[in-house]
Amino acid sequence: VQLVESGGGLVQAGGSLRLSCAASGFTYSDYAIGWFRQAPGKEREGLACISGRDGSTLYKDSVNGRFTISRDNVNNTVYLQLSSLKPEDTAVYYCALDSFPLYGLGYKNLLPEEFHHWGQGTRVTVSS
Repeated sequence: VQLVESGGGLVQAGGSLRLSCAASGFTYSDYAIGWFRQAPGKEREGLACISGRDGSTLYKDSVNGRFTISRDNVNNTVYLQLSSLKPEDTAVYYCALDSFPLYGLGYKNLLPEEFHHWGQGTRVTVSS
């Protein structure tokens, strides 16, 4: 199993970025994939996840409306569109695989312990 993030970079406040998570080594449609971030000195926090079966989504309240998760089941890639970026969005962004695929998104709380097989991360820096 491998998850590889890309798309991070330096952007001005108010700008946008699209992050990609390329997945391989498992039956892609069987698993939800989540996006997380970790800012310096802070704990890793969940942002959003998307079901592999039906494309349903779950968002952290604080990013709902600014961030959009989507998936391309042909290319086995999950995206996270970041919009209206703020300096406090500066962090390393990670994707990860659902550890409990038998449970739907209604049972998930976007906690890091609910996911595994973390990618290496992609850094997003938002300047003011």
